[in-house]
Amino acid sequence: MSKIEIACFNPESAMIAFENGADRIELCDGLSEGGTTPDFETVKELRIKINIPIFVMIRPRGGDFTYSEAEFEQMKKELVQLKSLGADGFVFGILDNNDKVSVEQNKVLVELAGSLPCTFHRAFDRATNLEDSLEKVIDCGFKTILTSGQKPNVSEGKENLKKLVELSNGRIEILVGGGLRSTNIEEIREFTNASYFHSSAITDGGAFAIADEVIALKNS
Repeated sequence: MSKIEIACFNPESAMIAFENGADRIELCDGLSEGGTTPDFETVKELRIKINIPIFVMIRPRGGDFTYSEAEFEQMKKELVQLKSLGADGFVFGILDNNDKVSVEQNKVLVELAGSLPCTFHRAFDRATNLEDSLEKVIDCGFKTILTSGQKPNVSEGKENLKKLVELSNGRIEILVGGGLRSTNIEEIREFTNASYFHSSAITDGGAFAIADEVIALKNS
């Protein structure tokens, strides 16, 4: 059985993920934008109903991962607020103007999170230089990197994912996600030796996680 994090873009998906055996929830809004900061009220309500870890996305908008000073201030405020609402961890990633990992800004957010673990999200897949980016993310204090191996999806990125698992050597968790489904998880797991996997479990082009897909991912 694999460890599975489900990306949930609405409260309904979070409940489906929880009820069908997900190990962790990545909670966000903005499905069409690839995930943005969710509504505080949603986090509050779900926290009461769900007893598996909820990692909350901190991302003020879709598009690139280079943020203005005002956007960065917003990210800091939201992280602090969400921490007080009982988030178990945070998911974010900031790049500088040259598409390198912005060590300084990311470190500030990781420090604000305190003892709560942080995941560097798929901004990693837009960053230049795989090895350098990996070391920078580790240096910032992240516990996890969500990545498709710097390719459009996990199937195309499997060589790089395997390399990342080897290079990280247990120093940080490589969370494999991006086009991951129950139909390809076994092949990807065997090839990469990764142990944690990420999927929206949406197989019908809709907005909600599919219960059977969560179960299939978990049991594969």
